[in-house]
Amino acid sequence: MHPMLRRLDDLAAHLATRPNVIALLGLGSAGVEHDRLDDHSDLDFFLIVDDDAVARYVDDVAWLAAPHPVAWSFANGRNGRKALYADGIFVEYAVFTVAQLAGLPFTGARVIWQRPDAPTGLADRPAPPAPTPYDTAEFHLNEALTNLYVGLHRELRGERLTASRFIQSYAVDRVISLLRLTTDATHRRDPFDPSRRVEQAWPAQVLPLAAMVPGYRGNREAARTTLDWLAARFPVDPVLEAAIRRLLET
Repeated sequence: MHPMLRRLDDLAAHLATRPNVIALLGLGSAGVEHDRLDDHSDLDFFLIVDDDAVARYVDDVAWLAAPHPVAWSFANGRNGRKALYADGIFVEYAVFTVAQLAGLPFTGARVIWQRPDAPTGLADRPAPPAPTPYDTAEFHLNEALTNLYVGLHRELRGERLTASRFIQSYAVDRVISLLRLTTDATHRRDPFDPSRRVEQAWPAQVLPLAAMVPGYRGNREAARTTLDWLAARFPVDPVLEAAIRRLLET
């Protein structure tokens, strides 16, 4: 068993002795897809407790340290903390009541432990919602183009950081969405973060990330690469393409 999964099991064994804990759910690579857990993973989980116990379990890490000493931690929200065990295992977790859990969007959860009277289906979620009318190739194409256009104007204004976000982040997210809609990639897609595992899905000759995301000083080169990539594969509007190319030459 991977040390991280063993840590989760040891944590569950301790939590089972606490009467105000209802369940422990593994998420991400500690969830149903735990076969992809590796030495670079962190340990994500939800702790489900009685209605009056949330703040106590967020503020106090004694329960977290039961299986192994905690070297560092901080509260990153009303319901959650991040922590580093002394042996290097990094954890991100949140504490909820059953009612709070019911209103949360998540996927791929796995019940590590639950007490006998816990509600059934704590880890279950309905099928993901149907695509919106805007999840189309036309939408993502034009969003990418306008990201390039706005980003280049900000680059010319001297706002290089925000320009890099429009050109090397927002536009690239739209490129990934276009590939998702128009290719048959079989990687495990993260519904909450489109950038996860894209290198496993598309080789560099399909998705030239090194050229699309060259860094802070490379906004013009990145915009040119992404525009050329889009124009070679999709029906780019000539008016908008010409406007972007003028900015590239300014």
